[in-house]
Amino acid sequence: MNAFFSDLFFNIRLQRQPMTTADKRLAAVCGLFCPACTIYIGTKEDPARLRAVARRLGRKAEELECHGCRSEKRCFYCTSVCTMAKCASDKGVDFCGLCPEYPCNDLRTFQAAMPHRIELWKWQERIKEAGYETWYAEMTGHFSCRTCGTVNSAYDLKCRKCGEEPSCDYVRMHKDEITQRSRNMR
Repeated sequence: MNAFFSDLFFNIRLQRQPMTTADKRLAAVCGLFCPACTIYIGTKEDPARLRAVARRLGRKAEELECHGCRSEKRCFYCTSVCTMAKCASDKGVDFCGLCPEYPCNDLRTFQAAMPHRIELWKWQERIKEAGYETWYAEMTGHFSCRTCGTVNSAYDLKCRKCGEEPSCDYVRMHKDEITQRSRNMR
């Protein structure tokens, strides 16, 4: 099936599903989409995933538990390493892209460090132009499996539920870079 029809059928299928209400707690100030975070997925749906990540990081799974960037329960990284949520709060902005200093050096360093942040600049611009509610709906589609609708992380090269390859549009667009950068992180 060519890409046009594949996209068309995917969009029709998404329209038939009830639209998830945008939850600002899951819209990180840096522009990341929390439901596509492997730690969030591990916390909410897959405790074995969370334990595996914790082992790799030499941490307890409880330290990784996260309910989203703006929630009360956040991963140790988001509470002790990440400076963006506090910075945005101090400056009175909801998203980094709305800050007069955007993009600052901290955000540039953050964006360049990991493959799941490749599109960060594009996402900040989309939030600014369309609002986080529209961006949230678009991100749900961007990280959803075209076969079963499961939201996957950038590191799920295959859908974590049905095994479809690629797992989502994000992976389809960036698989080579994700694979290369992930190898370099080991």
